[in-house]
Amino acid sequence: MKIAHIVCAYPPYFGGMGNAVYSLVNELERLGHETAVFTIGKNTTVSTEGVVGQVHRYAPLLRHGNAAYIPEIPRQLDVFDIVHLHYPFYGVANLIRKWKKRNPQKAFVLTYHMDTVASSFKGLYFSYYTKFWLPKILKAADGVIGSSKDYLASSNARFITSLEPRKCHYIPFGVDVDRFYPKKVKSAYMDRFLRDKTVPTILFVGGMDDAHYFKGVDVLLKALCILFKQGISFRAVFVGGGNLKAGYELKARGMGIQSCVEFVGYVEDEILSDFYNIADVCVLPSTESNEAFGMVLLEAMACGVPVVASNLPGVRTVARVGGEVFPVGDYLCLAEKLCAVLSLSHKEKKAWSKKVRERMVSKYSWNHVAQSHEGVYKEIVGNLKK
Repeated sequence: MKIAHIVCAYPPYFGGMGNAVYSLVNELERLGHETAVFTIGKNTTVSTEGVVGQVHRYAPLLRHGNAAYIPEIPRQLDVFDIVHLHYPFYGVANLIRKWKKRNPQKAFVLTYHMDTVASSFKGLYFSYYTKFWLPKILKAADGVIGSSKDYLASSNARFITSLEPRKCHYIPFGVDVDRFYPKKVKSAYMDRFLRDKTVPTILFVGGMDDAHYFKGVDVLLKALCILFKQGISFRAVFVGGGNLKAGYELKARGMGIQSCVEFVGYVEDEILSDFYNIADVCVLPSTESNEAFGMVLLEAMACGVPVVASNLPGVRTVARVGGEVFPVGDYLCLAEKLCAVLSLSHKEKKAWSKKVRERMVSKYSWNHVAQSHEGVYKEIVGNLKK
């Protein structure tokens, strides 16, 4: 099949949605499909990136952040069997709805990645778009994919799960199990943090900029402060960069836990798995429904690392595969969960590691995820031909 993926951000831009589409497209190409990605860019040139097919980057007529008005995109879609929109993509999503209306025989699939939350004028716009345009866009789609039934049923798209349940499909995002795996050979980065193997390591991986304000770094710092006051030994490593990082470092110093905490900044993808491999537990303490899944949880578990995450729709579905959840923002409970995980015996840790790794390979590998998408595509195309 010829499949067009439409997404607001795509590598080399760092972001969960774009990275997920990149990995999915890779696997679809390996399954023998012809793919193309349509996204925001500086010009209309077409480039080829590895095995992921063509990438079309268009300069928008209008743009605000990752929202853009690009009328060129729907003009290129008639040659495809499947048009797969990754939502949210403000400015383009409604253009795809109109394209579908003109091409009812063509398959239109939409993956609902996350709700959008903001304050002030932007928040009002999101609210208007969600109430007025989102229902129309979802109704136009032949299939709607959610990363979990839990998240879709609690999201702004929840009405579609009861109105048209047959068009809803639930496919988790995936993880590269060949890149993220338990390592026996230690790297230089791992040796740096494993000099004292008696001290357990708590890991956070996430953006620390305004766009990722909801990652809950403050919540984790408060939990770490409790552990410190209780005399519990730990090493906390924060991976991720952004304009909020300096403020978090200042808060750690103000809490008196700077000797136990290290902010390493942005880490290249090639060495990210090294940091998961130094961890005894990985924490995702997000505070808003912007966090709809938690890719870092998959990456950690693929490396055999247990996780602790906020009890958010979608996130909890992933976390419970190989870890614990705590009430959103409840740093006291988070501290208790961390104590419980860090107190596991070596035998218990080894059994846990083996279990979560096997689960990642069997259900969450990108190959498995791509095959699930392939099944949805074939079902929709078959139904349209009837």
